[in-house]
Amino acid sequence: MALADIARKAEHLINRVGTERKRKAGWKPQATGYFGFGDTSKVRVLGRVLMEPDHAPQNEAQRGFRQFFTTQVGHEPVVVRAGDREVETRTNDNGYLDILIRDHHLTPGWHEVHIDVPAGRPATAEVLILEPGTEVGLVSDIDDTVMVTMLPRAMIAAYNSWFLHTDARKPVPGMADFYQSLRQTYGAELPVFYLSTGAWNTFPALVNFMQRFGFPKGPMLLTDWGPTPTGLFRNGQSHKMVQLRNLIIDFPDIKWILVGDDGQHDPLTYGNISSEHPSRVLGVAIRELTPGEHVLAHGTAAPIEPARRSGVADVPWITGADGFELQRALKDAPFPDPN
Repeated sequence: MALADIARKAEHLINRVGTERKRKAGWKPQATGYFGFGDTSKVRVLGRVLMEPDHAPQNEAQRGFRQFFTTQVGHEPVVVRAGDREVETRTNDNGYLDILIRDHHLTPGWHEVHIDVPAGRPATAEVLILEPGTEVGLVSDIDDTVMVTMLPRAMIAAYNSWFLHTDARKPVPGMADFYQSLRQTYGAELPVFYLSTGAWNTFPALVNFMQRFGFPKGPMLLTDWGPTPTGLFRNGQSHKMVQLRNLIIDFPDIKWILVGDDGQHDPLTYGNISSEHPSRVLGVAIRELTPGEHVLAHGTAAPIEPARRSGVADVPWITGADGFELQRALKDAPFPDPN
């Protein structure tokens, strides 16, 4: 038996025992809603069901490690109501809910949908319905693109994610201004999707961070840490490629601006997706880390991947040390008109 299989079985056993003990202690399944998204014909609702005590603290700054000590409730029956539709489903092995609901009759903008847990406590989840005719969308990485985290260097990542208070993270200078300038160029309704290899457990802290530092509100496409059928950890680059391809399929009329950094594999990922779908990528913006940041991020002073992949499928690229430099670079070499 592979090590990943052993780890998954151990994880499921520990979680099952923990769920049973907490039920006996009076805890109940509690739904948590994440930001979903869709258009006027379909909407993707995201959430999770965890065991929670009667008086769990809400929206309280805490040490980062506390975000990861959760007990998920797998295969729990839930009822999702979005607009005119009500759908019955179950959570997956890790307590997650990811369901596509059609013919919901929701209008463009942000809406609340309801997630009911018959055996526990309900919750609401917010969903963004895109305007018909939306031509441009923005996909942004989070770690070291909008938030200073210096991932994936193990010790630095552990300190930033586990020991800092969840309200102590710092933004990359100028990135919120850069995104607001893109909205001035492409319209105030420019949808912003945050794509990260970070864990869903950090979702509440990320929402607070975005709001606190003036980043546009937008759906988040995070991942679940832990063993998979093929390894002890999920492949971050694969996660990003899958989600980018899904967005291209789900919104066939949108051209995407992709924003990331050269501390991990964003240049390679964005280069690959640009080569696959050159007509669907309007432009790429890469934040260049300093040599010191590179050392902390992955152990060497040079980028893992080249920050500029010029000539990739004729998709324009800009680079800069922060959001202010990216704004200047885009002013000097603007992305083409989406039409």
